[in-house]
Amino acid sequence: MTALVRHRLFWPAAVLVLLLAANVAFTPGFLSIEMKDGHLYGSLIDIFRFGAPLILVAIGMTLVIATGGIDLSVGSVVAISGALACLHISGLPDQNDVGGVLAAVGLALGLALVLGAWNGFLVAGIGIQPIIATLIIMVAGRGLAQLITDGQIVTVNSASYKLIGGGYWLTLPFSILIVLAVLALTAFLTRRLALGLLVESIGGNATASRLAGIRSRGLTVAVYAFCALCAGIAGLMISSNVSSADGNNAGLWIELDAILAVVIGGTSLMGGRFSLGGTVLGALVIQTLTTTIYSIGIPPETTLLFKALVVTVVCLVQSPAFREKVFQRRGRRRPAAPQATDDEKVEVPA
Repeated sequence: MTALVRHRLFWPAAVLVLLLAANVAFTPGFLSIEMKDGHLYGSLIDIFRFGAPLILVAIGMTLVIATGGIDLSVGSVVAISGALACLHISGLPDQNDVGGVLAAVGLALGLALVLGAWNGFLVAGIGIQPIIATLIIMVAGRGLAQLITDGQIVTVNSASYKLIGGGYWLTLPFSILIVLAVLALTAFLTRRLALGLLVESIGGNATASRLAGIRSRGLTVAVYAFCALCAGIAGLMISSNVSSADGNNAGLWIELDAILAVVIGGTSLMGGRFSLGGTVLGALVIQTLTTTIYSIGIPPETTLLFKALVVTVVCLVQSPAFREKVFQRRGRRRPAAPQATDDEKVEVPA
């Protein structure tokens, strides 16, 4: 039991179970899943479906943080990707044309890769601090998204594009299947191949890894590009789910939720070892917390404060140092005072 409690994923899993139990207490049928029109429906399915964009962004953020960096631009990349795709689809003669939709998706993801590679170049090639390098696109990216949409909300009416974020396939939401595919591919590349060890070595000591023959600069650029690609896919999900692109609000503050998901999942912000499973669990905790806030009727003006308090408690309880100070065992025996030897005994005169 002690080993289980000390596992880095125990406390996030425990918090997730508590959140689900709280929802069941307020909504008895919260955990029920039913089949309607050949699709699975239920609150659990909604948590995975609405949390799919956050999981994607958090997966990419995990690898960036594992290298010792950070990416604050993913929210802007989400907005840019959705804006470019919707703008291209809105100009098609037939918005249901599969070829045109695929071209829009390709343009959006291509631009996301370019933006991510630019972040990686600034960090690895120029030597700018990651928080500053990615802050550039975080600020300018919103302006670029507004420029693409001309400051308007671009709406589309495409069933083919709707499939990405709001459609179903094999009874499951298509967005969940995309997340599973990206997660499986990432896990294969980082855990079945040496790529994961190389990423962790860069985060542990970039100079030592470079001297050992690892091409740390190229790998860092690739990691930032992958993170932006995940954000681009998330942008397609968000915009297709509502059939519109809002360059100002799409993906707003998703970078902060992604960083929280990575931290809750047990990955250190200092870089080094990372956990993809922990990241997914952390993202589910955040999405379940959001669902809980709305289901139990917490006032909207206190939503962010409640969310911040819960996340703070999770991070503190997960910290071994905090648990050692607060939950240390009481009544520990103090070491006995050393006994004097026969040679050290002093006879006291009567």
